[in-house]
Amino acid sequence: MIEAPSGLRRIRELPDALVSQIAAGEVVERPASVVRELLDNALDAGATQVTLRLAGGGVRSLVVEDNGHGIARADLALALTRHATSKITSLADLESVATMGFRGEALAAIASVAELSLVSRTDGDDHAWRLEAHTGAVTAAARARGTTVEVQELFFATPARRKFLKSEPTELAHCTDAVRRHALARPDVAFSLWHDGRLVAQWRAASPPTRRAEVLGAEFVAASVALDMRAGPLALEGRIGRPEAARARADHQYLFVNGRFVRDRLLAHAVRSAYEDQLHGSRQPAYALFLGIAPELVDVNVHPTKIEVRFRDSRAVHQAVRHAVQQALAPTRAAAQSSAAAAGPGLAHVSPAAAAAGAGLSWQPGLALADHPAGHRDVAASPALRVAEPASAWRAAPTAGSSPVARGAGLAAWAALRGGGEPGASTWAGDAAAEGAAPTDAAAWPLGRALAQLGGTYVLAENRQGLVVVDMHAAHERIVYERLKRAAAARDGGALPSQPLLIPVTFVATAAEMAVAESEAQALAALGLDVGRLSGNTLAVRSQPAALPDADVAELTRSVLAELGNADAGGASRLVQRARDDILATMACHGAVRANRRLTLPEMDALLREMEATERADTCNHGRPTWRQVSMRELDGLFLRGR
Repeated sequence: MIEAPSGLRRIRELPDALVSQIAAGEVVERPASVVRELLDNALDAGATQVTLRLAGGGVRSLVVEDNGHGIARADLALALTRHATSKITSLADLESVATMGFRGEALAAIASVAELSLVSRTDGDDHAWRLEAHTGAVTAAARARGTTVEVQELFFATPARRKFLKSEPTELAHCTDAVRRHALARPDVAFSLWHDGRLVAQWRAASPPTRRAEVLGAEFVAASVALDMRAGPLALEGRIGRPEAARARADHQYLFVNGRFVRDRLLAHAVRSAYEDQLHGSRQPAYALFLGIAPELVDVNVHPTKIEVRFRDSRAVHQAVRHAVQQALAPTRAAAQSSAAAAGPGLAHVSPAAAAAGAGLSWQPGLALADHPAGHRDVAASPALRVAEPASAWRAAPTAGSSPVARGAGLAAWAALRGGGEPGASTWAGDAAAEGAAPTDAAAWPLGRALAQLGGTYVLAENRQGLVVVDMHAAHERIVYERLKRAAAARDGGALPSQPLLIPVTFVATAAEMAVAESEAQALAALGLDVGRLSGNTLAVRSQPAALPDADVAELTRSVLAELGNADAGGASRLVQRARDDILATMACHGAVRANRRLTLPEMDALLREMEATERADTCNHGRPTWRQVSMRELDGLFLRGR
């Protein structure tokens, strides 16, 4: 057991070298940290060409060369001084910083744990100047305009830190990732990475789409959709992977704020919540998103490594990002492959999400409701933003006769699918009518014309690309689910029915739970929970959601209070919507057509047309795919045709 010292210790000022080494512990974690800081400086200096040369994974040697503006000879020594920077001069500059670096401590921190030298030349210099960090000696050197930073033997001054580094290939991989992130953010800048004299990666200056294809790969680009949204001071663009391209790990997620790569829980949660009912199990979406926002609305001075940010109106940013991603994911692959010219007789397909994209998003900070264009309906009530989306313009061709599906089992589900009232009023086509209305070209419909039913589970159809295989239960489940969501959102703001309790359930609550129960009473009521204070530290629950009669009321209420207390998770309205959607998903699953239900060809065609007109119809609400395309080339390969 260690005993405390008997005497008082005097307060003393730490030496500058020790202060810098302490700061280095926050800023310099590994070679990739040095790469990130030096690349930030190069970009702030206006570089259009950056070269990184590594040896030993960046531990033995790390050199960054750029063709930026350079550093004047008189400022060379000052550049290695702690808290010396050219980026900001006042608090006003700090609150609206637009540069990558601004803290003025990176070079000093690196010099305290490694051997560092600077070689730089400006336009006004006859030659370059070289500064040795440890000696302070400045000598003449040769190089073109720009700056070269050489870092040798990282952590030689703090050997204990060096023991925590990983293997050389691992450190090289982290350095490569750091360069890759900067390359994504700045397609106008050329980057090259060398390791032990071998070229590892190179990206020439290119357009943003070309650079993203080069960095992220053609496979990701093919399995993703473009996103471009403007709302007041906020702009969001990039690419988001389709649900079927999700990965087992969250290793393909790139978020940038004003060109700076960040790991922000608020933004990551907003994106993940947009995929809520489209991902299967614990799959992780892949995306590269670039958020632009007025500098005064975001605080980048949160973490020494500048990897975290804080938004002034986090709720509005969360809602804007979530709705933008939802809107981009709404069109199906079939809708993307089709065009209005190929709609065919009796079919006019207007993608709701595509039409909504023209209306855009409206931004009003302070959680105020935003106006939306007339003639549009809200698909999600947002306290800060509202997404306007027109009702689907698809209608089935006029038909005669009653549908066979309006008789027998599954009648209620199919009537709900068509949005009709009385079962007998179903407008689905009979065999003869549908046959007469159907186009002769199978390519006229994105999902093609139905051919047959396989195993009582799958619908086979033919389109321009070849064979389409549809899981009829999963597809119908998504159709019913989207209809139920629209109907619930239009009724009482989506509030859930409640069931009064004969005997209120009481439990002892914490101070935080008491505060949330009082401040979020309206949100609790929307979830079907009537919660009130019974005594000083006891809450009483007098009603519960009618759809959850067997739930543990006390535990359910505690969980809801905990989520409501987390404002960054989207707030009370988001919690109400998510709880409602979970219940509607269960209802849709039970209301969808079951396996082994025999369908006629007109019924199969009607299901395919509904899929084309339904958002997010590529997956069911559990994240399973609803249809697959088998191309003619794949079919030819199965039978060795053309060989």
